[in-house]
Parts: sequence; C-alpha cells; structure tokens
Amino acid sequence: MTGSPASKDVPADVAVSPGASRLAGLLLDTATPLDQGFALAAAHFLSLPRVEIVTAALTTFAPDNDAGWINLGQRAWVTEWLQPGSSCSILPAPDAGPEAALTMPWVSQHAREGVLAIDDIGRLPPEADQDRREIAGCGIHSMVVRAHVADGVMFGSLALGSTQIGPWPHGDVADFRLIHAALTARIALEQARRSLAEAVTTGAQTRETQQHFFASIGHELRTPLTAIIGYTEMLVGAADDLPGDAFAASVSNDGRVILRAGEQLMAVLEDLLSAGRALGGADLREGVAVEAAVADVLHWHRTAARAGDVRLSSTVPPGQQVWAHPAGFRQVLANLVGNAVVHNNPHGSVEVSSQTLIGESGEVRLRVIVRDTGPGLTSEQLGSAFEPFVRFAGASVKGTGLGLSLSRSIAERDGGTIGAESTPGAGSVFWVELPLHEVQPSRPDADAVA
Repeated sequence: MTGSPASKDVPADVAVSPGASRLAGLLLDTATPLDQGFALAAAHFLSLPRVEIVTAALTTFAPDNDAGWINLGQRAWVTEWLQPGSSCSILPAPDAGPEAALTMPWVSQHAREGVLAIDDIGRLPPEADQDRREIAGCGIHSMVVRAHVADGVMFGSLALGSTQIGPWPHGDVADFRLIHAALTARIALEQARRSLAEAVTTGAQTRETQQHFFASIGHELRTPLTAIIGYTEMLVGAADDLPGDAFAASVSNDGRVILRAGEQLMAVLEDLLSAGRALGGADLREGVAVEAAVADVLHWHRTAARAGDVRLSSTVPPGQQVWAHPAGFRQVLANLVGNAVVHNNPHGSVEVSSQTLIGESGEVRLRVIVRDTGPGLTSEQLGSAFEPFVRFAGASVKGTGLGLSLSRSIAERDGGTIGAESTPGAGSVFWVELPLHEVQPSRPDADAVA
C-alpha cells in the first residue's frame, strides 16, 4: 500500500526463490500436516538474513498439535519462531489470558487487503498509534504481515518481524506472498474438512435422536390409540345390541365418530413411523433393481386395484438399477402407485414406466413414472400436492395427506427428486427421479474363456 511512508508496494512480478517454490508445493500437498507446514514455512523465513521472528495465528480452529501454541481464549491460537538470541517476542505468558493478545487494529485492517510490508514501525500514521505502541513493545521495528482470508472469511495471519529498519528485500516479500497463499489454501481446506467431519458427526447424532424419537412415538401413542379404538369398538357393538334404546343409539353414533377419528390418527401415526424407519437408517444405499421393486409394489396393490376395477401394468425393462435405500425406494413407489389406484376412475389404469435422463451436472439418472387415468388435478392443486396433510379426495377415500410429502423427503435423502404433471379430466403423472446405478458387466470365467 502507498498511504503510509512506513509501508511500500512491492512489485508482483518479482521472482520467488527455488526454495520457496518447493515449499509451496509441499504446503499444498495434503500429505504434509498443517502444523508441519507452518514449521517448514518458519524455517524458510528464518533462513533469510532480515527475518528474526515469524508469528502465526489461527482464529477459526485449534491446531492439531497445540504444543508451542498459546490459546488466547475465543480470540486465537498464536505461536512464534525466533532466531537464536533474538529479543523479539509477541507471545504473552501462557496464563496471561486473551486480554494480553496484541490487537493492532490498523495493521489488522490493512493486512486483510494484501501483503503489508512495513519499513519502519515508528513512521506509521497517527491513526496507527495503538499498533505502534504494541509492536514496539515486542522489540520489532519492521514487519511483513498478511491475514489468511478466503471467501471473505479470516482464518488467521502470518507475519515476519525484524529489529532492523529499512525497505524489505523484494525477494523476501515475493517468497512471503507465495508461501502465505499456499498456507491460506491449506487452512481453508482444513476448515472445510473439519466442517464436513462435524456435519457427519452431527448427522449421525441427529439420526440416532430421530430413531429414539420414533421409537418413543410408537410406544407412547400406538398403545393408547389401540386401547381407545378397541374399547370404542366394544361400546359400539354393545350399543348396537340394544335396539330402541335412545342412549344406546347416541353411544353408537358418537362411538363411530370416535372410531373414525382414532383410525385416521392411527393411519397418520403409521405413516410417520414408516417414514421414520426409512429416513432414520444409516446411509446404506445400494443398487436397487427397479423392475423387481415395481413388481413388488404392484403386487401389494392388486387387491385394492381389483376392488376399484383398475388395471395395473409395468413397462420397466429388466436390468435398470437406481442408487437408493431399497426400503425407502419401495415406499415412495408404494405411495405413488397407491394414490394412483385409490384416486382413479372405474375401469381405469395405472402404468409404471421408466426413462433415462441426464442431470444438470451431467450424471445419468433414472425417472420412474406412474401414470394414471384418474380425474387429474388443477395447477393450483398440483402446486400444493406435496405439502403435508393436503388432500383432494372426498371423505370416503381413506388417506392422511402425508404420503407425497414423506415421499419427497425420502427421495431427496437419496439424492433424488419427485414431481408431477396433471390435466383435469385426463389423469396425472407422478414420478421419482434417482441416480442411475451402473451395473458392471460380469467378467467371464477364465476357464470358460479358455
């Protein structure tokens, strides 16, 4: 920067040393631990005649090996490397606490924007008075500093210090730029790795909590609901055995209302428990044979289809597989086929087919399509069809309004999508799209080939 006589711009085209180039390669190699990378960088800088101290700070996470690092509370982890006999030091006592950390507000602000090469701490501008006092108190009279910033996030800083006054050699600053950039890339990668590990751990904990939750629901709600429904059925049966009794007739009518409400609540509970089992398991996706899954689902719905005079068929070819949880995939298909059957017209049909597609990122996907000849949905109805507890059928058609909403959650959990098209009076098309699982051709037996 050029705003202060204490700092100078260094040309960006200055060549770096061969040692700095080799070190940058090591730092970018993930086989080199980040802590070791800092130590290697410090060793390189301390080999330069001007440098007497190298300091490093991490603000977003702790080092893997914190030996030699001082934790300044929630502010940062800091460490330093010194030339033998150097009087420079920025580290507070290990038990000094975060209030002992250097703040350097002026330097910190400008170090976020680029490499700051300060020739003389004493000539910093008046607005840097606090920085000047703090740095001078450490015995440092000139420095090169840059914050580790990636995607707007500050991860820490790296600085070189000297008791000498005067311009920094351009080659030293060029080496600093390259090595600092390599360290910043590694720090950002390490932050991403740790964030991913935390997300995986949190996901596992959430899954375990979810399993406990659904197990509790199954025990705490199903048992009393079963008792309510059972005793109500007994009351209705006993009331029906007393024809002509006004009170018995009232009990019979009210009991049937309780039964319908209890059965509806039990259906909602079973839907939630079924979805909880499908969503709560570990990530055990595998190649699922689509033809076999469709055959299973159609078999499950044969009785309901015959009762509604609906013809079931499939044109899914053999050999196609999707990458999914087998139970979850079958549940989604069961919900789509079940809806197509119960919402169909008499003498109607339900056909299941498949279509290979290319996703937005170029991956191959398979769309399994359920086409019916029912009354269809309006565009307004279709827009809310996947919302929970939304139903468009009459009271005589059983359902909870949760099937499509839960199916969407299951499909998205497996990296898929779900959607629909419909025309009033002309039927509906609902589909689930999942990653295609490429089936590797089996290799012929060596003896057979011979």
